[in-house]
Amino acid sequence: MSLFNKKKKEEVEVEASIKILGSGCAKCNELEANTKAALVKLGLLTDIEHVKDFAKIASYGVMTTPALVKDNKVLSYGRVLSTDEIVELLK
Repeated sequence: MSLFNKKKKEEVEVEASIKILGSGCAKCNELEANTKAALVKLGLLTDIEHVKDFAKIASYGVMTTPALVKDNKVLSYGRVLSTDEIVELLK
């Protein structure tokens, strides 16, 4: 029983940081769309930053794009992951 019959607000998990590294090409945009779909599947609420500056991309040690980064850790690079693959990486 809750105190004074207050209802708990529905909690939504917030993820820290998701980035797509790439020039903005079709593959980079496809990875971004798949990542958004994966976040929806997982019920995570977070913004996706698309990093297009090659100096910043290189600072992650990535030489082949697109790349997926979570909390400054590179999860994949050089290929477009499917929504299901991204879901598995973000769990």
